[in-house]
This record gives sequence, structure tokens and C-alpha cells, in this order.
Amino acid sequence: MFQMKWTGIAALACATAISAATAHAADIAEVKADGYKVALDGTFAPHAMPTMSGGIEGFNVDLAAAMAEKLGVPVDVTAAQFSGLLPALQAGTYDFIAAPTTVTEERAANLLFTEGFMDTNFSFVVPAGTEPKTTLDDFKGLTIAANKGSVYESWLTERAGDYGWEVISFGTQTDAVEAVASGRADANLAGMTGAAWAAKKNPRVDLSVEVDTGLVWALPFRTDDAATRNLIDSVIECLKTDGTMAALSEKWFGVTPEEGRTIVTPTPGYGTPGFAGYDETAHEVGCSF
Repeated sequence: MFQMKWTGIAALACATAISAATAHAADIAEVKADGYKVALDGTFAPHAMPTMSGGIEGFNVDLAAAMAEKLGVPVDVTAAQFSGLLPALQAGTYDFIAAPTTVTEERAANLLFTEGFMDTNFSFVVPAGTEPKTTLDDFKGLTIAANKGSVYESWLTERAGDYGWEVISFGTQTDAVEAVASGRADANLAGMTGAAWAAKKNPRVDLSVEVDTGLVWALPFRTDDAATRNLIDSVIECLKTDGTMAALSEKWFGVTPEEGRTIVTPTPGYGTPGFAGYDETAHEVGCSF
């Protein structure tokens, strides 16, 4: 069923009461018999990355495969540059985007999002075997490596006056992690999943303090396709509750999610609360589609 390829208010009032379940069901699309066309950034490890055989693999590739299994139809995954994903979605090339996409007010004004499938937090990476750190204060006065031009570099620079750390920048995240492993930096700051992937693959570094951003990754849809968004949102909820998301986290990040984290906790309604396009309609979580 799973395919992939590589390419450059309420309810209407009436005399007879309508049950919430019936009103809600009308807002969920029927599963498309011919499946779905989706896309992601094929160079964003460990969410999607090239394989030696010319395919792609990663957390979000497996997530798409799990969706295909639950829906019982093909989910055709195309890998492309991230900058072109949202324009292609709006043009109707894809049914939705399977790449990790941070939900922001600007994006939610033009797109519909599912509920978050993962928190978009930051994490520090430190040399393996060093004394455990538990707060940002533990990094005061240290040298922190970051990918040049990244949001992580900006975040560190903005807080350098408060914590007295020195920020050194590198052209790639790989080089920033290597600076920690080789002793040229005391820590590296990156996205939580990228940091976890680095620690999983490199025995010379360990995952350290996580910084809560309050933001989530979700899957975007066109604003005229709420019914399909609601369907895929329901599939994500199923995958959170049946253990699939936790298993994917352990496989790709080496992290067992804590109870209550976004990756294993369904969100009420459909979409991301607090952003445009969120539908607060109550419904039960299930895995029958």
C-alpha cells in the first residue's frame, strides 16, 4: 500500500436533535480509494533522508507508511525541497504535506493543520560521559556550537548576555556536533529530533537539556479541504494511542516518549488549538476508517 519515489457552531438547530456523532461524521472525508499523494523534504534527517538504494527513509516516511496501513490505501510519498512543498500543495499537486511543519500564525492563516504530532523543542548535545545538566543555568559561561544562520544560533545569541555563553557557528549541523565530540565546544544546540539523532548515531555525544518552545509540528492541508484534514487528524490520534508513534520515536530518536507528550497524546478537536482552522468538535479516538 505504501509507495515512495524521489523527485528533484454549533450544530444546525432543528426540531429534531441531531447527535454530535452524526453531525461530526459529515465533516470527515471518506477514504480515497486511489490513495493520497504527499510530499516531504527528503534531506531532513532523521525525518526523511536518502538511502543507498536511491529511496528515502526516516520518521516521517514511516509515519506515512503507518497512515497507509491504517487507511488501507496507498500513500505515495515524493521527496522534494522544502521551499517548494507548500506552493505545490496549494497548486493541488499533493493532498497534504508529510514533512514536519511548524504551526505558526502566518502559516495557519493560509493553511489547515492537523493536531501536532510532535513538539518542536530544542535540545542540547554534550560530550558523552560529562556531568548531567538539568537547567539552562548549567550552561552558563560555556562555549555552545550551532549551525550558522539557524534559529538555534539566533536563540543562543539573544540570550548570551543572560547566560554568558560563547556562541560559535558552523556551516553544517554535522560540524557543530563534531565540535562537541572533539572538545572544541562544550555543547551544541539543535532541534530536539536532530539532536537525538546525533546522540543515537554518535557515541561521543549525549542528549542533554531540552528547551520547550511551546510549538508543534503538524501536517498542512489546503484551507478548502477540512474534511480530509479531519480524517488524517483522526489517523494521527489512532497512531498516538496504539503505540505506533512511541515505537517510531524509539526507532529514529532513541527516545521513549513520556506520558503527556504531544507525540503520544491526542489533542481534543481537529487541528492545532489556538490557531486559525482549529475545529473544537468533540469526538472519540478510534482506529476504524
